[in-house]
Amino acid sequence: MPEKPEVITVARSLEKKLLGRSFLSCQVYWNNIIVSPTVETFEKQVCQQVIQKITTRGKWIVLQMEKDSLLIHLRMEGKFFFRKATCPKEKHEHVIFTLDDGTTFRFHDVRKFGKMYLLPNENLNQRLPFKELGYEYNDSHLTGAYLKKKFSTKQLPIKSALLDQSIIAGIGNIYDDEILFLSKISPYRKAKDLSLKECQLLIQNTKVILEKAIQKGGTTIKSFTSEEGVHGLFQTELQVHGKKDAACPQCKKPIQKVTIGGRGTYYCKNCQK
Repeated sequence: MPEKPEVITVARSLEKKLLGRSFLSCQVYWNNIIVSPTVETFEKQVCQQVIQKITTRGKWIVLQMEKDSLLIHLRMEGKFFFRKATCPKEKHEHVIFTLDDGTTFRFHDVRKFGKMYLLPNENLNQRLPFKELGYEYNDSHLTGAYLKKKFSTKQLPIKSALLDQSIIAGIGNIYDDEILFLSKISPYRKAKDLSLKECQLLIQNTKVILEKAIQKGGTTIKSFTSEEGVHGLFQTELQVHGKKDAACPQCKKPIQKVTIGGRGTYYCKNCQK
């Protein structure tokens, strides 16, 4: 699943083709992708509004228009494609928007897990799904004290706690492993047992890892590509994730792969005490 760097990469790629444009029409072919409003209302209301800004919130891509915002979550395998209107619909293209220049903007999702909302711009952050999200990785309110307080009652391993989107929005499985390795913290440590200093270190290293990944365009893992011709390069920088039995870059002992909270987890047993 794409994480914050990948979502930012997608948003930046879409800016080049969507800013200043509007949708003339919209056809939804898989209704479950649309969370709110109804599919019929969505297809009508998303049209004839100029796209003024493209941003992100957590793992959501946000197309801000004149009155409403289109929120899109790629989930496991969501992708975007731009096609001529004459191109036949492909099997896994589930939402097709026709742009005011005659081209089509298509949401392709093999697993059909992607989600979309169309919500009023007013009080957007106080509405679902945004009101349940924690701070962004670069928010000034994300401090060691904040993290320490959020973790204070968490019996979960820190591996799982870092994936909690209500605490920090945008971290997923790949960067979770990388952040913990850089911080030399075992993924098994209970979140409530982390010290203030360790919480501050986690925030510092979250910024380091995510900003570097954003510069590299995210990480291309398995089937993920953000949009035609856009591929992340951060996979060449990964220290532990996906490196089972490879030599740890610090101590040269083999990287372990375990399962924590149902998630495949890579770490160095020697370096991450």
